Amino acid sequence: MRTALYPGTFDPITLGHLDVLNRASLIFDRVIIGVAHNLSKSPTLSLEERTRLIEENLKDLPNIEIQSFDGLVVDFAKQIGAVALIRGLRAVSDFEYELQMAQMNRNLDESIETLFLMPNEAYTFISSTLIKQVAIYGGDISKFVPPNVYEALKEHFPKLKENEC
Repeated sequence: MRTALYPGTFDPITLGHLDVLNRASLIFDRVIIGVAHNLSKSPTLSLEERTRLIEENLKDLPNIEIQSFDGLVVDFAKQIGAVALIRGLRAVSDFEYELQMAQMNRNLDESIETLFLMPNEAYTFISSTLIKQVAIYGGDISKFVPPNVYEALKEHFPKLKENEC
């Protein structure tokens, strides 16, 4: 059984993340979404909220699991028996950062490969950071995140509620 790890903060999970996850689920026998407990990023949603929101969107993907982790991605990958890390590439601007991370991870543990998957072109400009920036001002983010995520974000970004009226 070949296992891949799709690590990230997922604050919040977007339709682009779910698209990459769906693609990975077709390639690997088992995909684990590693939800990072990364306080340095000051997440909007708690680890529990992020995990719950992801879980609610995985009903149709039986070979996907969710686990949270803290620490080095390669250490967690080794712990769960992953042979690959899945990373989404949206645009050329992502490549330099992702390449540096992949090289560092390879230096830390050369037995774990990094695979870059591109989401559907409809999601290439979406990032969790951008979603939150638009949400602060009440912009319509409903077409970029699953409905449950949109509802959860309304609790954190009051202007989303205001602009629905």
